[in-house]
Amino acid sequence: MVKTNVVDWKTITDFVVDAFVGYGIPREDAEICADVLLESDKRGIESHGVNRFKPIYLDRIRDGIQNPITNFEIIKETPTTAVVDGHDGMGQVIGYKAMKMAINKAKEYGMGMVVVRNSCHYGIAGYYPSMACKEGCIGMTGTNARPSVAPTFGVEGMFGTNPLTIGIPTDEEFDFLIDCASSITQNGKVEYYERINKDVAPGTIIGLDGEPVEGDAGRALKMIRNGTAALTTLGGIGEALGGYKGYGYAMVVELLSAVLQDGAYGKALDGKDADGNKVPYHLGHFFIAIDTNHFLGEDVCRKKAGEIIRAVRNSKKAPGQERIYSAGEKEHLVRLARKDGVPINESVQKEITAVRDELGLTQYKFPWED
Repeated sequence: MVKTNVVDWKTITDFVVDAFVGYGIPREDAEICADVLLESDKRGIESHGVNRFKPIYLDRIRDGIQNPITNFEIIKETPTTAVVDGHDGMGQVIGYKAMKMAINKAKEYGMGMVVVRNSCHYGIAGYYPSMACKEGCIGMTGTNARPSVAPTFGVEGMFGTNPLTIGIPTDEEFDFLIDCASSITQNGKVEYYERINKDVAPGTIIGLDGEPVEGDAGRALKMIRNGTAALTTLGGIGEALGGYKGYGYAMVVELLSAVLQDGAYGKALDGKDADGNKVPYHLGHFFIAIDTNHFLGEDVCRKKAGEIIRAVRNSKKAPGQERIYSAGEKEHLVRLARKDGVPINESVQKEITAVRDELGLTQYKFPWED
């Protein structure tokens, strides 16, 4: 059993904001970054929350491959579209501003789409469609990522975990939100498994010999990083269980994250140059908003969406199963259960303490220090 301590939301939020500011991020931007980061923990998606606070964001700023001050440059704009260059700034800030722009365009013209190049990891993808749902819009986003996933019948990491994420407003306490990678698992989850000493699931990673990589997550992560293994797409190895479908969806995201904005793709997103030196990732994203009030209205959309997901949830259940869930429901339940704060494992506790001491944020004392 992994030992954790719960930190209340105000304390962890204030700390993350102050730490981001300490690393040169303007406070308004730091608040956006913290909100996106901790939203992941509120939904129970540990792979993208405080577990990645230091290694994905602070370390990259320190290494000079991510800019703490974000230059959100609009390269081209029409009433319904825009192309943005993020200049390797904070991905959460770029994502937030891009989705806000798409929503504003949708509110005026019915639909809006904004594409981004030269960005960095933008956190939990589901944050951005949720922004749209709150405004009565259907929201969509996707992002490419460092190449770690193999195509069907391949063994080499050629594209990222590439989530295709969609949110649709409902009349439930939670909106319909499908937020998942087009691979079976993702790098962040393998990283998290390494932290908590959990083995990777069989079939989620393939070696250069075409055989599944199983067991120790740390070993699997090293193989992915050195190119001797790759993640597998939804459906798994080969075509028998539909691995080609996950491959196809991954390529949709790869294309939409690069072709409209003339962005980087594939091996160019590895974060290293030809000599192995660290370089910016230059990620691409896309954001789409559809205003329901330009159709039959938000109330109609929410009511009908609610009816549909309830009909499915109320269908006949498999023997031994008590409940059928809708996308976004489990995350909603985790949010309710975590009202008191975020559980933080020992590995991340050490990182947080080290960051606090480095920045001299002496006003913070954490539960594991009692």
